[in-house]
Amino acid sequence: MVLDSKRLTRAKRYALVLVDLSIGFTDPARSPLAAECDDVVAANRELLDLFRERGWPVVYTTVAYNAPEQSSVFREKLPVLNELAAGSGLEDIDPRLLPRDGEPVIVKHAASGFFGTDLHERLQALDVDGVIVTGLTTSGCVRATAVDALQYNYRVVVPREAVGDRDLRAHYANLRDLGVKYTDVLSLAETRELLAS
Repeated sequence: MVLDSKRLTRAKRYALVLVDLSIGFTDPARSPLAAECDDVVAANRELLDLFRERGWPVVYTTVAYNAPEQSSVFREKLPVLNELAAGSGLEDIDPRLLPRDGEPVIVKHAASGFFGTDLHERLQALDVDGVIVTGLTTSGCVRATAVDALQYNYRVVVPREAVGDRDLRAHYANLRDLGVKYTDVLSLAETRELLAS
């Protein structure tokens, strides 16, 4: 049975939350966690330019571990995460999407950008009531961040061209599930129209 899911009304103020668009996830030559994602980077570049032109808030997340107790069970389940050691360079934001001054990069240890971080407090200080969640990967950190954003009562949009995954089946299944239960999954063009309205 398909749930009766409705489109969310527009937020008063959106922030762009770029999830883990770091070398560890965007450069397959350097990291086993990465996937070919030039199209995802390009879509994020477009949204980033739009938010910067309008002076709207931009926040990045990245993953880095500098102690064995950080997300130890998560890392036991998925040992490849140990590649994301602080100082490895894999936590650095992809050079095509480098943050500007005043655009924070939140270092996280879990899947969600909200868990164990001050992301919610930062968004509240910016008077944000909606988030555009982008980045990598759809079935992991993007999903976790989007669901937690809803649980903090933000209006959440996931632009489908601006997220990606190593596993295409997981990508499409999670976009469908997010769109039915938690967020508005829109095309990049629809996202731009929403932001312009």
